[in-house]
Amino acid sequence: MTHEMKIDKEFAALIPPLSGGKKGDEMAETRNVSEIVYRDDLYPRIETSAVTVQKYAEDLSVLPPVEINQHNQLIDGWHRWTAHKKREAATIRVIVTETKSDAHLLELAIERNAIHGLQLSQADKKKMAVKIYTSITERGERVKVKERLVKILSVSEKLLDAWLSRCEKDMKDSAKRDAFDLWLSCHTQDEIAERVGWPRQSITDWLKGIAEKPENGESGNTHVSGSDDDDSSESAFALSKAEMAAAEHATDFQTPFYNVWKQQERTSSSKHFGNSEVRWLDNLLYLYTKPLTDIVIDPFAGGGSTIDLCRTRFRRYLVSDRKPIIEREKDIRVHDLIGSDGKPMLPDLRKRWQDVRLVYLDPPYWKQAEGQYSTDPTDLANMDLDAFNAALAGIINGFAKKMSNAYIALIIQPTQWKSPGRQFTDHVGDMLRAIKLPVEMRYSVPYESQQCTPQMVEWAKSERKVLVLSREIVVWNVK
Repeated sequence: MTHEMKIDKEFAALIPPLSGGKKGDEMAETRNVSEIVYRDDLYPRIETSAVTVQKYAEDLSVLPPVEINQHNQLIDGWHRWTAHKKREAATIRVIVTETKSDAHLLELAIERNAIHGLQLSQADKKKMAVKIYTSITERGERVKVKERLVKILSVSEKLLDAWLSRCEKDMKDSAKRDAFDLWLSCHTQDEIAERVGWPRQSITDWLKGIAEKPENGESGNTHVSGSDDDDSSESAFALSKAEMAAAEHATDFQTPFYNVWKQQERTSSSKHFGNSEVRWLDNLLYLYTKPLTDIVIDPFAGGGSTIDLCRTRFRRYLVSDRKPIIEREKDIRVHDLIGSDGKPMLPDLRKRWQDVRLVYLDPPYWKQAEGQYSTDPTDLANMDLDAFNAALAGIINGFAKKMSNAYIALIIQPTQWKSPGRQFTDHVGDMLRAIKLPVEMRYSVPYESQQCTPQMVEWAKSERKVLVLSREIVVWNVK
């Protein structure tokens, strides 16, 4: 074995002889040459030899089988496989070795190439070491893989550590960012530790101080600093200066001075029936929440624009929907606000209710959305008007009972065109009568006239009626 290379005993039992010996011949199978998959990202043979391919192509019958995994991906034998392609051979003999992962395949490929043929250069070995090491997520497994890499690459532990030192820091920084993103989306530290693959105490250390508040009880973020430098401290997660500016609405934001928010063009976001304008929610975040401490709840998540905005503005968020769109199933929690008995079912936040500062409600607008989301009778859009009002008022009052020093914002439009007899139905008026909370502010967020079709305009003319373009956001103050 060149350079005193030794095969890792852990994988030795999986590896049949590749050349010579009765066992290798007995285990060989036949595959079409075109079936063999060569992945250059998982193959360590950086240097190739045209001379070797030409020599092998002279007599394919004497060549030992190539080695592939269960997915026909090449583990060893690039020159032999290429020789078959050069001769335009239809089939090739193979030995199949099952691999557990991409990292496992790469390790086996390195071992084979270390045993025979052209040797890997130091640069190639470093590249392969980093590739394998970064593909492992479990810390315990990373310790084991370092031991294996020393053997299969025939390098010293000191040299390997030098290669992987920056890699270790990058992985930790990446894990810290993942932990922070999960924390923003209101996952518990136990859930974060399981998802990220780091100990619970490490997660606690990384997030320490982010959610702490000053003694006066007001929201604060004194432990999170803006910096353009990498911050690998264990005590806090640092945002860059640009991120802090975004969190404080200092960039890409037009301060609202009036309570009429007219939007000429819809902000680009995922297309979903009933999506509201992102800028309106951004205004609410600016007016009623603080970054990094306050939680925003959106139980009608729709296309997920609340998630994207809260990530940009660094607000913690808990978003859900009775049926999340498939594109965002990983981001939007499944939760139906209305139970089978028609009564509200609020999300379970346990101790985190004290940090909820804004509930943003953009529900189906009754008949305007009938049948758009489902045919379920407990869907707000499919209820009769009395049931709709009772359910929506129950949701608002239910949230109010859970919170203090917070705000509930409801965006809704009167129903006209789709209501029975085109009757004007004032949902805002109904809610103002049903909700016994002080109104903090009412914002006008009108539609553009282009929302009305020529048919609607003709009806308005003939009936001497006006068409509804109004829409409101009502914000209640929960003391």
